[in-house]
Amino acid sequence: MQRMFNIEPAVLSSLREEFPKATRVRLLSMDDPHAPPVGSSGTVIGVNDIGSIMVDWDTGGRLNVLYGIDSVEKL
Repeated sequence: MQRMFNIEPAVLSSLREEFPKATRVRLLSMDDPHAPPVGSSGTVIGVNDIGSIMVDWDTGGRLNVLYGIDSVEKL
């Protein structure tokens, strides 16, 4: 079975442990023209199979934080 984006299972497991559902995060950077403003807060709703942290942003959107591209910090 081929892994999408070649994320190692150990890395995926670590992300899911570090960012469980209901974790509060703050956006540090996001390479997306539709990104919420830097500093926006949100609630993690999960980590998908390619390592993207799925966030329900307080600004009203649901834009994923892409592993290795975007960054957030835990609150």
